[in-house]
Amino acid sequence: MSGPSPQGHNWNRKSEEEEDPLDQMILRTGCSTFHYAVQECMAEHQDWRKCQQQVQAFKDCMKEHQKQRMEELQQRQRLAQAKS
Repeated sequence: MSGPSPQGHNWNRKSEEEEDPLDQMILRTGCSTFHYAVQECMAEHQDWRKCQQQVQAFKDCMKEHQKQRMEELQQRQRLAQAKS
């Protein structure tokens, strides 16, 4: 088989022009740098055990994003209830 080798979750992309929904979601979180570090480490080592530092940094970033998102949602709910 010839052609570009599969890379990460983008292996089934039909066209380079199409945006990957997962990449778009991660970009919105502000954690894309950490995500790319995990991908680069995996491409280099092909072993999750050697990428635990990058995985943990990505996990921590996503956890913080989720916390902020939850706080925003709770604040919106309180505002909506106050207006009722």
